[in-house]
Amino acid sequence: MRKTGNLVRAGLFIGLGIVLPMLFHFTGISGKVLLPMHIPVLLGGFYIEKKYMILVGVLTPLLSSILTGMPPLYPMVPIMILELSTYGFAIAYLKEKGINKYLNLILSMIAGRIMAGIAVFILTLTMGFKANPLLFVKGSIITGLTGIIIQLILIPILISLIKE
Repeated sequence: MRKTGNLVRAGLFIGLGIVLPMLFHFTGISGKVLLPMHIPVLLGGFYIEKKYMILVGVLTPLLSSILTGMPPLYPMVPIMILELSTYGFAIAYLKEKGINKYLNLILSMIAGRIMAGIAVFILTLTMGFKANPLLFVKGSIITGLTGIIIQLILIPILISLIKE
């Protein structure tokens, strides 16, 4: 895909990653439950090259935090930058390798959660963040289980509907 197409699509998915959580928050449901910022990043990996997905993963939580205050700049933005960048990169990489969309999503979600745990570990060592990385990841999976199920159902449907 050409550079311009990647950049335009990246901008679209970043924009969706900022707007979609705002819409969900108007319902009063926590983003930790439905994980609305994850949806555009996970979906974008199927349509954008790996290096641009890293950009989407970095800019989406950072710009959302700056523009809307969600997620909190510390400690969540650094954690989400690593988690979402991993999602996007992994999906784009696995798509290149011909992995089917369901397995791709599951493997990418696992990789992203592992990276979130690594981010928490790094923050505990460098910034005094008080959290157990394993408990953080476990808690985020349990709390976000509804969002994970929505992603596993919605994203393959959207992929089937969206033409490249």
